[in-house]
Amino acid sequence: MSHARPALAILALAVGGFTIGTTEFMTMGVLPEVAEGVDVSVPTAGHVISAYALGVVVGVPILAFFGAALPRRAMLVWLMGAYGAFNLLSAFAPNFEVLTAARFLDGLPHGAYFGVASLVAASLVTPERRGRAIASVMLGLSIANVVGVPLATFLGQQVGWRSTYLLGGLLALVTMAMVLAAVPSVPGDSEASGRKEAREFFGSLQVWLTMAVGAVGFGGMFAVYSYIAKTVTDVGGLERGTVPVFVLALGLGMVVGTWLAGELAAWSVYRSLILSGTTGIGLMLLYYLAAPGGWALLPVAFLVTATGSVLVVNLQLRLMDVAGGAVTLGAAMNHAALNIANALGAWLGGLVIAAGYGYRAPALVGAGLATVGVAILLVSAVAHKRTTAVRTA
Repeated sequence: MSHARPALAILALAVGGFTIGTTEFMTMGVLPEVAEGVDVSVPTAGHVISAYALGVVVGVPILAFFGAALPRRAMLVWLMGAYGAFNLLSAFAPNFEVLTAARFLDGLPHGAYFGVASLVAASLVTPERRGRAIASVMLGLSIANVVGVPLATFLGQQVGWRSTYLLGGLLALVTMAMVLAAVPSVPGDSEASGRKEAREFFGSLQVWLTMAVGAVGFGGMFAVYSYIAKTVTDVGGLERGTVPVFVLALGLGMVVGTWLAGELAAWSVYRSLILSGTTGIGLMLLYYLAAPGGWALLPVAFLVTATGSVLVVNLQLRLMDVAGGAVTLGAAMNHAALNIANALGAWLGGLVIAAGYGYRAPALVGAGLATVGVAILLVSAVAHKRTTAVRTA
């Protein structure tokens, strides 16, 4: 795609990432307030996080299937408009059931937005810079965890949890305006077919293995992130007002990890995934040990999300590479897989907490999930070698 000012267009796309990142992760920072507001326990309130994640999983294949031939800028605007509307529904939800449904609906546009935004960003630059372009879009999500999520957490604690979703609706409106102003309008691909993409995409073993790495291996980060507020206060013995500081550390880790992922992609996408997964196992165990130490948990939390963000970006690149001609699905389905991880991590973390093992037990769940993710990566490598040998023969 030829465009005079690609940096402005990528910035607009990244603001969308900032909007989605703020809205997705802010629920974790105000989970105790949400639980109190809709009169349920904290583990039960964690189900709204899983509902959002499941919405992403459901929305990606549907929207990518029907949107394969649509103009990409128009699709981005409509996706963000729906995102803002469902945030407003969340803000005015009268009870837990309506809130859960609203969070599910709000998750529907998430993955499709990132998928289309990644394709647009990659088309704005030369092929050798596509990793950095995609990382720049994802950087908006990471910066959200440094600025947007701590701000929303503080706002939710001071004004009320409903104000956080109002903020999400406002950010969605800003994104729509920026995309319309900066992203070039290009007609959709008339030859694209959702059915053809789906057949090619879901018929690939490497696609399924790559998505499985994200769906399982990335779940560990969400197992600990979902319950960070209670871990800091109940296990670490710190005041509630320190929670935004820990949320900030998690966000800074995402920013550093996303930047690092863009650099590591030039080295080796697959080796970066292995490095991220194996490091994540050790960090989860360290998280479990450091949690009772209060402030000692802070640097570990930073490293957990930094390592996880390397996994996110490089899984995106790997999935786009193994998707063949199914570019729309390949770009979007990574986020479906990652949000299966979101739902799985939050759910398993809630299970071990409800079973009486305490708020640091999800870290052990995270170590187990990261181990399975690395094992799937190794299976993927073996399968690739066998396929290559057969083709050569």
